[in-house]
Amino acid sequence: MPRVRLDDRAIVTVSGKDAEDLLQGLITTDLDALAPDEAKPGALLTPQGKIFFEFLISRDGNGLRLETARDQAEALMKRLTMYKLRAAVDLALDTSTPVDVTFGAEAAPSGLRDHRFEKAGIALFRSYGGTAVNEETLRDPTGADELERLRIASGVVVAGADYAPQDAFPHDVLLDKNGGLSFKKGCYVGQEVVSRMQHRSTPRRRVVIVAAETALPPTGTTITANDKAIGALGTVQGKSALAIVRVDKAGEAMANEVPLLAGDVPVTMVLPQWTGLSFPTSADEASA
Repeated sequence: MPRVRLDDRAIVTVSGKDAEDLLQGLITTDLDALAPDEAKPGALLTPQGKIFFEFLISRDGNGLRLETARDQAEALMKRLTMYKLRAAVDLALDTSTPVDVTFGAEAAPSGLRDHRFEKAGIALFRSYGGTAVNEETLRDPTGADELERLRIASGVVVAGADYAPQDAFPHDVLLDKNGGLSFKKGCYVGQEVVSRMQHRSTPRRRVVIVAAETALPPTGTTITANDKAIGALGTVQGKSALAIVRVDKAGEAMANEVPLLAGDVPVTMVLPQWTGLSFPTSADEASA
């Protein structure tokens, strides 16, 4: 049962009697559907509907916990401070609490279920605060490598490694499929744009799992079809990677047996099976 301690994460806690109401009106996740034993993905969007900050949100006593990238945590807290105005909300930044992840067939449900992996049929649990566990075990690179392999195989992307903040819509990173995007709870920042994309069926970019017969080039390498860019590699691990691509262009290329290249390396790609998505093969199908 691999267990990994993540050193690149931090926590913003949001507490006080107005905490849930404040976040419910700001972020993409529906807090009414957030169970005490789970961590769900979510985002704070720009008014134009793009992802400003991404995080995993969970309940922490009478408050809420936002686990995010360490290098984005302070900026997220400042943004929330701007929105809270006179609401009865307390914000705190915690960069010292350990974030531990356990996963695998024998993973014990001793932490919070990571809803992203659960959608992919993977048992993965997050815990905060640390326990008396051998530090060498927690920081074993073998476990970290296995976690990355599992993340790629599950189609779970993260900001920074797989896309740049303010450069992706929630649909692009599958928030509409993994429980991180609500279309029922009412208004939040950027909601009008993402609702329009949902109801007009216009998302064209999606997360794909990329594979090659040889080692893939580094993160950021352009993926092309007919010498035209359709996306770029995100996290790369040997012959496998994640990418966000124009699925309409990728589907058209595959239907016409046009090679897909990452740099000069031929690749194949699939959409994560758990999403139920498929590649459109024509412009009409892409907008259907």
